[in-house]
Amino acid sequence: MIKQPFPRQINEYHGKVRDVYYIDNELLVMIASDRISAFDVILPRPIPFKGQVLNQIAAYMLKATEDICPNWLLSTPAPNAAIGKKCTPFKIEMVVRGNLVGHAWRTYQAGGRTLCGVNLPDGLQENDFFPTPIITPSTKASEGHDEDISKEEIIAQGLASATDWAILEKYALALFQRGKEIAAKRGLILVDTKYEFGKIGDTIYLMDEIHTPDSSRYFYAEGFEARQSTKSKQKQLSKEFVREWLIENNFMGKEGQTVPEMKDEWIVTISKRYIELYEQVIGESFKPDQKTDEQTYDLICEALKKMGVE
Repeated sequence: MIKQPFPRQINEYHGKVRDVYYIDNELLVMIASDRISAFDVILPRPIPFKGQVLNQIAAYMLKATEDICPNWLLSTPAPNAAIGKKCTPFKIEMVVRGNLVGHAWRTYQAGGRTLCGVNLPDGLQENDFFPTPIITPSTKASEGHDEDISKEEIIAQGLASATDWAILEKYALALFQRGKEIAAKRGLILVDTKYEFGKIGDTIYLMDEIHTPDSSRYFYAEGFEARQSTKSKQKQLSKEFVREWLIENNFMGKEGQTVPEMKDEWIVTISKRYIELYEQVIGESFKPDQKTDEQTYDLICEALKKMGVE
């Protein structure tokens, strides 16, 4: 964690996995830490190179989608750091689902056929594709758990106007389609993901990370149909394996539950899975580049100076 303030820094915020520093009222410095969270709880041990993986995948994907909508990113001065425009965020996450997995499957398996106001068809099994991708938004909680919410509730509560919602919906579905196309070229299926948006004036910007293992779930395309036909577990790249491990060890972030011990070999396994996803999604070998906090600070200050911030 950076302890020294940046030039013209006016505030800072430490989230579950990111540290954000506000420069004047126009720029954000965002550092992707090696912290890992699940069920909205920060787990007790960091994962080596996780921050670098998240930051570099996000930068790659933001560049690959900048023709779809404006985004916040201006510079990536350090392996785990990004500088971008400060937006006023919508307090919702746009969760897009192409397949019946995770939270949606748990709801479906329990008999639910509506999620966030979206009707789910009967007769699906876990991991099946939806007829078309669906948007199942959630509130963006500053503390505690995010909550499912419907489009109608979002508009009624003033979290987004009907006009803004139409743009958010259009952007989210187009971004998901592009993400699926990128994934398909790498032999992957983008299963579900989440996007966050904000505004500067009347313009809506894509914020934060996109299509990373923290925000997305990927299946391997090869053998997908065969595994579905035998109801076998899908081979996937995502953070879901961490959630599954926690569930197996009786932890789902509920009151009174204790996070199981994270042994060294498990930490190494998680790190390798993050690196594997980087290499699979980007199509390049991962080059570990662990900077000290002091080196990261200096690189960010140098980048800010080039932007006229001293």
